[in-house]
Order: sequence, then C-alpha cells, then structure tokens
Amino acid sequence: MITYQKINEEKINEILSRGVANIIPNRQELEKTLTSGRTLNVYLGIDPTSTKIHLGNAVPLRRLQLFVELGHKVTFLIGDFTALIGDTSDKESERPVLTYEQIEENFKTYREQAEKFLDFSKVKLVHNSDWLQSINFPGVIKLLRHFSLNDFISRELIKKRLSEGKSISLPEVIYPVMQGYDSYFLDTDIQIGGTDQVFNMQAGRTLQKNLRQKESFIIENEFLPGTDGRKMSKTWGNGIYLTDAPEDIYGKVMSITDEVIGTYFILATSLPMKEVEEFKKKLTGGENPMGIKKELARVIVTELYDEGAAKKAAEHFSTTVVSKQPAEDVAVVKLTNPKLLMDELIGFALENNLVESKSEFRRLLEQGGIYLNEVRVEKDVKELSLNSGENVVRFGKRKYLKLFV
Repeated sequence: MITYQKINEEKINEILSRGVANIIPNRQELEKTLTSGRTLNVYLGIDPTSTKIHLGNAVPLRRLQLFVELGHKVTFLIGDFTALIGDTSDKESERPVLTYEQIEENFKTYREQAEKFLDFSKVKLVHNSDWLQSINFPGVIKLLRHFSLNDFISRELIKKRLSEGKSISLPEVIYPVMQGYDSYFLDTDIQIGGTDQVFNMQAGRTLQKNLRQKESFIIENEFLPGTDGRKMSKTWGNGIYLTDAPEDIYGKVMSITDEVIGTYFILATSLPMKEVEEFKKKLTGGENPMGIKKELARVIVTELYDEGAAKKAAEHFSTTVVSKQPAEDVAVVKLTNPKLLMDELIGFALENNLVESKSEFRRLLEQGGIYLNEVRVEKDVKELSLNSGENVVRFGKRKYLKLFV
C-alpha cells in the first residue's frame, strides 16, 4: 500500500532532482526546508512575449504543479510591466517593446495552454505592474544601491554585445532589479527558472537577504533541446508547440537526435522516473532507438491530446515519412499554368499551414528541405515547372501539398 507520506516524498524528490540543473544555495538546505512541514511561498514569473508555449516552456509549469499538489502557496506572476522592457538574458540584442494590449492578449492564449499542466484554480495569479508602477524614483534609487554595474556587464552575452559595439539600454540594466523586486514583494521562499535566469533570480535572493534578512532558494531548470539540438526557442524555429497538431508533434519528436531521447523523457513527459529509467536502460543496452523514440512520441501526444490522436499521428508518420506518401487529407491546389512562381508557392504554403511564415519557408528552402516530385528545389530558383496532372511538393519530412495542372 502506498502511503500519503510516500507520495509526498516522491514529489519532493522530483522537485529536487528531475530536470534540475542546480539549486541555490544547495539541495541539502532546500530538502530540509521542504520536509519541515512549513508552507512555502513559491513563485514562477513569465513575460508573455508570445502567444505560444513550447514543451521547453512547460518544464517549470510541471514543477510548479508539484508544489501545488504538496499544498504550498504558489504564485504565477505575469510580467506585464517587465515585458514592456523585455529580458535579454538569453538574447544577443534588445527585445522589441510590447504594448499592454499585446501582453494581455498573449497571456490569454498562454493560460489556455498552460492549463494542460497547471491547476490555476489553486494558484494565485498576479501582475507585477500592480507594484512596479507605484515605485517612485527615490524607491528605485534605494533598490539600485544593492547592486553594481560590474555585476551586470560581467555576464557573457552582455560582454559579447559590448565587444561588438551593440547598444545596451539602461532599462535592460535595471531589468534584473525589477525581477528581483518581484521576488521580494511576494516574500518568496523559492524561485523557479531556467539557467539563463539565474542572475535575475539572484537579485531576488539579494533583496530578501538584505532587506528581510531571509534566506531563499533558486531551482534552476535544465533546458529542453529543440529539434536541432539547441535550446528550444521560437527565435530558432526549433520548437514543439502545445498548439501544434498531433501529427506535427509526433513528427517533430521523431526528428530529434538519439542523444536527447532520455532528456525528452525526463523533461517533456510526466512519466514516473522509474519508467523513464527503464527506457534509458534500453537505450544504453543497445535497443533500436527508433522504437523507443516512437514510444516517446506516443507518450507526448497522448499527454497533450489523447490516445486516439497519438495512434492517428503514428499512422500519419508511417505514411508520410517512412513510406514518403502524402496523407489522404493533404491539401490540393488546382492550377491552369504549368509555370509556378516561388512567391505563389509561398502563398499556397501559408494558406494551408505548411509553414508558419515566409521566413520559415525561406529557411526550409535554404536548408534544402523543399521537394517537388521528390526532387530538391534549389534555393535560387524563382519559378517551378510542373508536370501535367498531379505534382507533389514536400515541405521538410512530413508536410505535403498536391498541385494539379
């Protein structure tokens, strides 16, 4: 019989170890605090700069839900004020400035997706504009005295931008202080964020320590690699989004390298770690990675949709990728002219959701990922010659368009 205490111990262990890159100041102290019986203030903040969540964004949401289930006070912060500046911790240039209207619209769709992982009925929802807008200039100066410019410019990406002569705005400099004040205002015990957020989260620890004489903790999440092996990011077009169709999610998972299969089981699924370890043993034991990757894709699609969607996605993958045949529901365009301008093809691709943007189309073309009747389309081609009758255009490995002349 599994006891309530045993379940809680397992959840605490997941919080402390599953996909954790580091714990500040250390794991031992946090474990002691988590098992003390105290109700803790736990906080995750997001700047809603996009309307879509990818599987990498879901990593902290899964961890936050564990804190909810353990009965802690969980706060989900919408950085509507900080989003006006934009955090450049993982960027090599300034972010574009958003309006309040854009931020609110973005969060509306963000929440709908985040609810797949987080029970918002048990989470306190706050906007940091509620307190950051009311700080007067003397208050800002008082906060800034706890930090130095040297700390800010010692960060690698900032040093790189400075060495390249790129502009760094003063609002960017005080962004970490603003995020740190969020943590202080909420009297946070635990902050959750990615490894690129450590500098900003340390600002929160500094203010808690200096102004409240209170020790607090940081849990750094590991990053989920994108389909190209780099950190999953909308900027790089390597994301697996919660709004993607089941067959697209399945296909994208199947495109990841064998080396990150284990990481995906840990960070992109809710499978118990005991089952995850079994899959990792199979991988190291020499079992065919393709079969294990198919199981990974099935699990992810099932968790985001259902078993029926996962089954159809697997069949679609088998038809379109393994057999290289268009699916039965492939989009069809009828033409009268056998000459097709590339701009026309871009339009057809956008209309039928085969690419998300013109830039994605061009990137795919540059990488040699567009085929006409299984012949690669060269990147400098301006016009395509079509056969009489049926022509099939393949975008990447999984998406097709039929052109009838």
